[in-house]
Amino acid sequence: METNSNTKREITMTEFSTPLGPMLAGATNEGICMLEFTNRIKLDKEINELQNLLNAIPVEGRNQHLDQLEIELQEYFEGKRKTFEVSIHTPGNDFVQSVWKTLQEIPYGTTCSYKEQAYKMNNPKAIRAIATTNGRNRLAIIIPCHRVIGSNGSMTGYAGGIDKKKWLLKFERENSEIPDGNLFK
Repeated sequence: METNSNTKREITMTEFSTPLGPMLAGATNEGICMLEFTNRIKLDKEINELQNLLNAIPVEGRNQHLDQLEIELQEYFEGKRKTFEVSIHTPGNDFVQSVWKTLQEIPYGTTCSYKEQAYKMNNPKAIRAIATTNGRNRLAIIIPCHRVIGSNGSMTGYAGGIDKKKWLLKFERENSEIPDGNLFK
């Protein structure tokens, strides 16, 4: 017999329009737990994993975190916002948390390689594990995994699509104060 102790929490979900197409956003009471392009590879699997991690069910709607995210995304796409302040909820183990924290330290308008990210984490032998964890990031743009490129400058591994990754990098480069580097040479 089921009891109320099995009551699931909710992930409030809504869709936002962006210059790159629609994005699906989700938030718990703690913060934003998902922001993905609706055509992301394996989006359904990602939503199911998040539901399991949080013991939650998705419900359509809005909350204060989603309202704040909508404003911050609009500012980002206007070139006015370089970092996000909205609360985030990123379930995961210590390794996952450290990978995503390192991603958030990559300055707007710049890139780094997976190898550089591994060295920054003092874990140079974990390049593959770090790259895999980058790919499991559920907060596109907020946790900027699009800023990580191959050591040879190649545009690798972005579940939202390489075209979106290139667009985001070019957009950030054009809206940053950082002198133009050799990103697209």
